[in-house]
Amino acid sequence: MGISIGVGAVTEGISASVAALDALDLEDAVLDSDAHGGTDVDVLQRRYELRLERLAVVKRLEGQLAAVKARDVADAVQIQHAMLAPNAPVQERTYAEMSAVEEIAGILTISSPAASALVDQSRRVSCLPPVMDALSAGAVSWQHARIVADETEGLTPAGAAGLVAHFFDPDAPNPARGATPGDLIPSRFRAKVRAWRERHHPESIEKRHAKGVADRRMEYTPDRDGMAWLSLYLPGHTASAIWNRTTATARGLQSPDEPRTLTQLRPDIAASLLLGEGNTAELGKVPTPRADVLVTVPVFALLGITDEPAELDGFGPIPASMARTLVADGADSFYRVLVDPRYGAPLEIGRTRYRLPETIKQWIRMRDRRCTFPGCSNHTPDNDIDHGTAWEDGGSTGISNLAQLCHKHHRLKHNSRWVPDTAAPNEPPGWTSPTGRHYTPDHPTPEPTHWPPGTLPGQRSLMEEALLQLLAA
Repeated sequence: MGISIGVGAVTEGISASVAALDALDLEDAVLDSDAHGGTDVDVLQRRYELRLERLAVVKRLEGQLAAVKARDVADAVQIQHAMLAPNAPVQERTYAEMSAVEEIAGILTISSPAASALVDQSRRVSCLPPVMDALSAGAVSWQHARIVADETEGLTPAGAAGLVAHFFDPDAPNPARGATPGDLIPSRFRAKVRAWRERHHPESIEKRHAKGVADRRMEYTPDRDGMAWLSLYLPGHTASAIWNRTTATARGLQSPDEPRTLTQLRPDIAASLLLGEGNTAELGKVPTPRADVLVTVPVFALLGITDEPAELDGFGPIPASMARTLVADGADSFYRVLVDPRYGAPLEIGRTRYRLPETIKQWIRMRDRRCTFPGCSNHTPDNDIDHGTAWEDGGSTGISNLAQLCHKHHRLKHNSRWVPDTAAPNEPPGWTSPTGRHYTPDHPTPEPTHWPPGTLPGQRSLMEEALLQLLAA
């Protein structure tokens, strides 16, 4: 059976990982014995590094074991079907699969729904060979593999193959740049995969968004300890605006005399605004920082000629119609970023303030999109603009020496030996940890945007000239 190919290689990889753990354990035992429980700094530093090296091996081993589990789960159900007669009725096949799922649930001590979901995910991952190969090598986690399985659902076979190739085949046309899938935290990886999916989905985002708007709702879920969850399913720009307003108001309320954290202030502010109680009027008087939001939109989509997705800072892809509405309404909290149809690169930032520092600030936000520290997803309205090399140490205020950092990682940078790389005009910096591990930045992967339907190659140069004249106007 095709899904069983490579089991021997995976087993060899697992054996190699276990051997690596044994070797690290042995070195640690020798150091512990030689040190006799002492506090020699060099010995302690090496023992600290050994823990980190073991964690790296364990991470690889977890991916390899997840590949074995996925193969065995998918194989078990397939073999159960193979034991049935070729002309077995549908009911018999259904119960045979249910029986296998219950066996898997019992062995793994998980619920029947969880086992059923595992079977479905294992089948889909097994049908994506590059993803299964990466999982078998321990290059990605099961969570990464599951994200690809989830996001390829609903795509055509060619679309699914294109998505997988984009992220897992370095020789593919226009492959993903920057950090590899396994080097991205799952939430960031899902965001990148989803952005690619939105651009290449066979059904336009406009149609899918219309269905989603019809399903908008509020949900209330009681929780323990006298608490409850309240969630809203809303159009992305509305939800983003609510989040940015509550965050900005919370920032305005923070002071040495305010004991609540930003996380605690957000729900308190939202509750006051919704219920209209107590200090609602006072909230309107709070001096809140601006919560400027970048809307990155292809030029032809802004003009209404194409309908490819735009991108809302801190959210992700949105329908072109939504972007056009945000720009047309003239809301001063939204900054329009036009995308060149030839290269997919930013052309310019629409703005009403012309001082150079503000222009640089918006460019850094557009380039980085979030805190640049490894694994951090804090998006732009909350972040600081930091000098890689401090001004007092000769650092410039040019974009190659500037990057976004959230408040937490801004403080960490100035109080530890984490060091950022030099940034590039269109690429955020990578980072090097105190133990010398380098973390590649999460680069955006611009693609040429869609040209208007029926545009011939010979007409594009004329349209490019007209486009540049429009921007210069």
